[in-house]
Amino acid sequence: MTADPADDTRTRILRAALDLFAEHGYQRTSLRQIGERLRLTKTAILYHFPAKEHLLAALVEPLVADLEALLDSAQTQPTEQARWTVLEGWLDVMLTHRRPLGMLFHDIALIGRGDTYHRLMEVAMRANDLIAGPNAGRRERVLAVQAVGACSDPVVFFTDVPDEVLRADMLDGARRLLAPLPADPAAAPHLDAAAGARTDAAVGSRTTATAPPPTRETPTHVSARDAASGSATPTLPAGAAGGAASGAGSRRRRPGRPPALGREQVEAARRMHAAGTHSVDAIAAELGVSRATVYRHLTVQ
Repeated sequence: MTADPADDTRTRILRAALDLFAEHGYQRTSLRQIGERLRLTKTAILYHFPAKEHLLAALVEPLVADLEALLDSAQTQPTEQARWTVLEGWLDVMLTHRRPLGMLFHDIALIGRGDTYHRLMEVAMRANDLIAGPNAGRRERVLAVQAVGACSDPVVFFTDVPDEVLRADMLDGARRLLAPLPADPAAAPHLDAAAGARTDAAVGSRTTATAPPPTRETPTHVSARDAASGSATPTLPAGAAGGAASGAGSRRRRPGRPPALGREQVEAARRMHAAGTHSVDAIAAELGVSRATVYRHLTVQ
């Protein structure tokens, strides 16, 4: 049985587009360049993809469809089984679609607010809910978002590591992240103190000499769906408003786009990332911006 000529041409266009997007970036690749690589006219490209953003959506489609199928299969499972079905399956989908995923992280904002955008938002929210479990509190929801990041981000940053090695490392990190807290509360304070010391050292440039010794300010919460949108607004975690009000004078972020990072904040973010003491989620929460903003400054030197 021979392949349909139209389908074959469409597949060739997608492959060439992915190659050129990887080489030059989405914005610097034109439909004319794609046509020249395939010896097709621009009109022939437009017959299959009426606009360039349709190419990007089509390249992301298999990734989104696989994530949706994964979540559907985990939906009816018991809580603990569903949690690890989602995390292990999520990681496997990320590794399977490694090339389009890298492109997606760099050109996520270009998907726009169409069907693909809304499906990515829904996938992120469903994954967070399944990992956190029913009746989850703030801590469980925060850990769920961090776990998704632990099973996503290294795929983009460690492109030279073989799949099987990276998979083992990433799952180990997710298990450590979701491990139960020590039964004896006295065993935990030194962990919090060490984490606080690392954070203070990394972002010391943001404090002033006149500032009183503050209690730790409740970080803004950046969800996986914020990363998916590239422009979503971080919000305070549920139940954290009281703690924030009693700390730094009830300062609240105004709604709207996350702020751009200043030079000192960019340097602090890069120091934290290079030191390996903070995940991208933690850096975004510390600086009060979206993960997409952090990625932009980490990848553009």
